[in-house]
Order: sequence, then C-alpha cells, then structure tokens
Amino acid sequence: MRMSLNTVTVKEKWGLAECIEGCARHGVPGISPWRDVLGAMGVEKAAKQIRDAGLTVTGLCRGGMFPASDQAGRDAAIEDNRRAIAEAHAIGAKCLVVLGGGLPPGSKDLPAAREMLREGLGKILPDARAAGVTLALEPLHPMTCADRSVLSTLGQALDLCDELGEGTGIALDVYHVWWDPDLADQIARTAGRIAGFHVCDWKVPTTDTVFDRGIPGEGVIDIPAIRRMVEAQGYDSFAEVEILSKHWWQQDPDEVLALLKQRHVDAV
Repeated sequence: MRMSLNTVTVKEKWGLAECIEGCARHGVPGISPWRDVLGAMGVEKAAKQIRDAGLTVTGLCRGGMFPASDQAGRDAAIEDNRRAIAEAHAIGAKCLVVLGGGLPPGSKDLPAAREMLREGLGKILPDARAAGVTLALEPLHPMTCADRSVLSTLGQALDLCDELGEGTGIALDVYHVWWDPDLADQIARTAGRIAGFHVCDWKVPTTDTVFDRGIPGEGVIDIPAIRRMVEAQGYDSFAEVEILSKHWWQQDPDEVLALLKQRHVDAV
C-alpha cells in the first residue's frame, strides 16, 4: 500500500503547509489533514498547494460528534458537518472521517446518544452524496465510548452503512479494531466499503490510551494480517499513518517521516 501522512502525526511542530512540503520532500504520496490545520492555512490555499505537490488527499478529519444535550447543539453539529463536507470536497478528499461523539454532558443514556448519531448522519447524507464525499464511519475502541465515540465496533459501523446506503463507508483504524474477536468476520462484510485504512500500533505497556500510540512495528498489532484482510475485500488504496503520541510529537518531523517510510516497508 502507498503511504499517506495524517497531519496529526506531526501536529506539534508542523502546520499544514509544512506537512505538504514534507510529504513532497520525502516522497510520501498521500496526505490527510485535520480541519484545524486546514482552517488555519485556508481551504483554497491548501487545496492549491496540495495539487501543486501532486499529493492525494486520503481523507479529512473529522466530522461527526452529533450527540448533544439539546436540539440547538445537535443542529450546530449538523451544520458543522455540512461545512466539513464542503471542505472535503474543496480539497479533493477521498472521504470525510466521521466519529460518533460521546455521551452528552450529564447523560447516561447510551441508546439515545447512538440514535442522535444515526439521525445526524441521515441529515447530512444528502449533502455528502451531492458533493461526492464518502462519509467514512470510524469505530473507536470501547474505552472512548463515554467521551469520544458511541460507535465502538466495526459491526456497528457496517450496520449503519447497510441502513443508510450510498455515500457511507468505513474508516478502519487498526488501533481501534485490532482487539475485536469478530474482526475477520466483520472485515469480510466490508467489500467495496472501506474508504480509509489507518495504521499505528498499540504499545505494551501504554502510558495513555489516547495519546501514546506507537509507530508501526512498535507494539502488538499484527498490521500486515489486518492489511491482508482488507486487501482480500478489494481495498487497494493508501495506508494512512495516524499517530497521536506525546512522545512522537516532540521529535523532529523529518526524522519521524523518514522512520515511518522505513516502518511502512517493514511493518505495514
């Protein structure tokens, strides 16, 4: 698989312009911006620089986060997602990565939060279809259910894709799904629906379940085995490196990219 850099991997030291230049300099053919760095640079300027560098935009992070305490909050999330769809279209992103969002403050009603996710997706799906932007549902590890995503398994995400139909797909992040005993069976359901494949590693021991991801080969995830599973279902696009790590954020980004390119050969 070709390598793509998710900009969060070097977020402490590089903005989007530096990420674009760095990818071009290191021969990394893909890039996936987060919306904060995209907004800081400006969508039109970023789109031009990405095109001029010859990079493929493998995704835009992120949309979703629909659950809210009141209707005004839910409406605001829907409008923000519509803006995200427009941004993804403007930069030519293959997909908009969508997270479920956690429980609203003070709530313990998990089924209601999941229903807010379903309703929110239904509201923005016509916009995504019109723009030609796939909504890539990314299930997150169950440890994040309360505060980041009520969408916890690949099976849940695929059920939503089945229900919602055209315009939806899957962002499969090995960090969040590697543990699932049903992973092989669920990946077998994904044929034609994987819009993004994200790689990093789970370190043992880990010091932070969110911000201590490892680079491929640094932990216990059998990334090549999962890669083979998704390839067997017809996925033949990029492997996007997305590393949220307090340690790697402090390193020289040029050294990080050089190491990631080598690990991409050895461990992906």
